[in-house]
Amino acid sequence: MPLLIRRAGFYLLAAYAALTLNFFIPRMLPGNALDAVLTTMRGETTPQELAGMAAQYGIDSKQSLMAQYFTYVAHTLSGNLGFSTSKQVPVTTVLGGELPWTIGLIGSATVVAFLLGTLIGIVAGWKRGGLIDTVVPVSAFFQAVPYFVLGLLLLIIFGVDLHWFPIGGGYDATSRTVTYIQGWNWPYVSSVLQHSVLPASTVVLASIAGWIVGMRNMMITTMDEDYVLVACAKGLPRWRTVAIAARNAILPTISNVTLSISLVVTGAILVEVVFNYPGVGLEIFNAVQSTDYPLIQGILLVVTLAVLAANLIADFAYAALDPRSRREA
Repeated sequence: MPLLIRRAGFYLLAAYAALTLNFFIPRMLPGNALDAVLTTMRGETTPQELAGMAAQYGIDSKQSLMAQYFTYVAHTLSGNLGFSTSKQVPVTTVLGGELPWTIGLIGSATVVAFLLGTLIGIVAGWKRGGLIDTVVPVSAFFQAVPYFVLGLLLLIIFGVDLHWFPIGGGYDATSRTVTYIQGWNWPYVSSVLQHSVLPASTVVLASIAGWIVGMRNMMITTMDEDYVLVACAKGLPRWRTVAIAARNAILPTISNVTLSISLVVTGAILVEVVFNYPGVGLEIFNAVQSTDYPLIQGILLVVTLAVLAANLIADFAYAALDPRSRREA
């Protein structure tokens, strides 16, 4: 328990550092959110309107930088992430509409890549030199291709040429026979699933090689351990022996989750842009183009906190699977 508390404290400290950097970095850049709004406005604004917009966008020239910082921290802790200058709505409203799309895409693709890659790695390590080993170099090729290039290839082949899947968007608004209504109804859900196949496949293909290679190498090492050889000598069924070896070989794979999550998140952002798929990736791309500083700030903070939370969960899972990691040094 003390070890878990220390890890949780470390992630809280990392979250505070991310919050601090998220405040100071945009303020080191030229201009601010109010300047971006004024460049899009025509005509003159009154001093009262300028003061109101400055308060709305969290920019108060009468406050010192540290006073603005403490105000920002207080607002963030209360759930106030600012006001989007391009959409004229609170940032939390934008995130509430876009986060479920990104979580669904990244979550489903990561789970599929992890489970499928781990299973293939177990079989490849168990039957080394077999036919399944041919999957390893093929998967490594896909991992070497950048996310956006792989996404464009899938888009051109399966979307444009073969017409198997939609080429963009998150769902269809209407078709020749159906008018889609957002909600838990099969026409809408099936449309969402069809539009998510190519983006999710891009993430899976680009990330599955790491799971396959890592699990295969660990299985090869673990299958030569003494306790596995003893289990075989005692006459345990082959599948039981493989299951025992796989449980111990999977521990480093669990720890690698913490290293891969941030890469998957970054790649998924590019995938959303390529497929015009709704989510925080496409939203931050549009926010950069419209110089929407509050929205950029809010998305970066939420993505950073989400990665930290996922890493914390992976650390807890590792501690639950390996009792030795809970022992005090």
